[in-house]
Amino acid sequence: MAESYDILIIGGGPGGYVAAIRAAQLGFKTAVVEREHMGGICLNWGCIPTKALLRSAEIFHYAEHGSNYGLKIEKPTFEMDAVVKRSRGVSAQLNGGVAMLMKKNKIDIIWGQAKISKAGKGGPVEVEVGEPTKPAVQPQNPVPKGVLGHGTYKAKHVIIATGARPRVLPGIEPDGDRIWTYFEAMKPASMPKSLIVMGSGAIGIEFASFYRTMGADVTVVELLPQILPVEDAEIAAVARKQFEKQGLKILSDAKVAKVAKTGDGVEVTVEQGGKSQVLKAERLISAVGVQGNTEGLNLEEIGVAVERGIIKIDAVGRTNIEGVYAIGDVAGAPMLAHKAEHEGTICVEAIKGLHVHPMKREQIPGCTYCQPQVASVGLTEAKAKENGREVKVGRFRFIANGKAIALGEPEGMVKTVFDAKTGELLGAHMVGAEVTELIQGFVVAMGLETTEEDLMHTVFPHPTLSEMMHESVLDAYGRVIHM
Repeated sequence: MAESYDILIIGGGPGGYVAAIRAAQLGFKTAVVEREHMGGICLNWGCIPTKALLRSAEIFHYAEHGSNYGLKIEKPTFEMDAVVKRSRGVSAQLNGGVAMLMKKNKIDIIWGQAKISKAGKGGPVEVEVGEPTKPAVQPQNPVPKGVLGHGTYKAKHVIIATGARPRVLPGIEPDGDRIWTYFEAMKPASMPKSLIVMGSGAIGIEFASFYRTMGADVTVVELLPQILPVEDAEIAAVARKQFEKQGLKILSDAKVAKVAKTGDGVEVTVEQGGKSQVLKAERLISAVGVQGNTEGLNLEEIGVAVERGIIKIDAVGRTNIEGVYAIGDVAGAPMLAHKAEHEGTICVEAIKGLHVHPMKREQIPGCTYCQPQVASVGLTEAKAKENGREVKVGRFRFIANGKAIALGEPEGMVKTVFDAKTGELLGAHMVGAEVTELIQGFVVAMGLETTEEDLMHTVFPHPTLSEMMHESVLDAYGRVIHM
């Protein structure tokens, strides 16, 4: 007989494993089907290892500029193999940690490729599990006790959490050698002297920032007029100025028309302003977005609604087919790990029958870990006006903050957008040192429906970067102190 579960989750990434843990906490018999590595793209190839790489680049940057801090440091060098090894080690450590969390919560792990063979009509959902696409467990990672074989499994509820993969454009297919996705960019065999990054979203800019800091000649090509397209235009402009000051070349409102491989690299034909030019580099990183992993799940056959590669869901993750749910990247934007985690929790709690608050997508923060960092939550100034809001906007620059000057990080800005009539905080946008840590203060404020008056009467510690958050609010209402 097929093994039966209350909840079976397809995909062991941030959304999947968090949903599994919450399900186990609520008393559900739970299993996770994973075809490759626990932790998914985020832990193994995305969020975590890129931050490890960027940390190495940050320290290298400070070492190169030690004289700015009164320090004498001989010309620093690096070993790319060691930088990559550290990054992969961080991922391996956390990968093993997720496996142990599964064991602790008595969650079975089924290694393999899942396909939903039967769903709907009031019966259990059947999931067939075949061979994994790659070796399921790395030697250094412990295998938790659980179901490791293949076959057919039944569940009252199946949650699809299969994530996403790099989007591939026709004619610019990655070859793992000269044309890279983030997989290859994460573990280069050697440091390229030059590279072209196609796309200036979070992934593209983070890799551009890393390789430029480590000494590569980097050019970013962006199809839209603005880099970091989802960010506030004013913040993106400040970031661009700093990137270019660091030597990063940026071509915006430009299209990659053709990519040709050469003996030692690539030649990229770029069209911009009615003119065409050919750029040469050793490597090209394609960072033009991601697409949901819906293939192979048998969704069309069982009737699950999919639109442009994204599974359609309601406010708590239900699809149009009874017993089938979806969360995370495969269920649509924003494609962020923390969104997937929260979505998974909401989905499981709804299955349990608990009273849940549907996720407010406009309150999900976005972070880009380049140098300088960029972070935001809520509406941009332009979007707020487009929505018909009368706004009050506050700004405060890093150059006027004592802690920023002491850190040697005087470039950046905090920007806040309020509803002029109600005082509602509509959005917050930042660029500068450590803003990916600061943004959560505004996320909490929005979640608590805090007004400008509440924020103005909040005491911020001194000296901190967070004081700029306070000053930005004060500036929106003509009360700024230190500027």
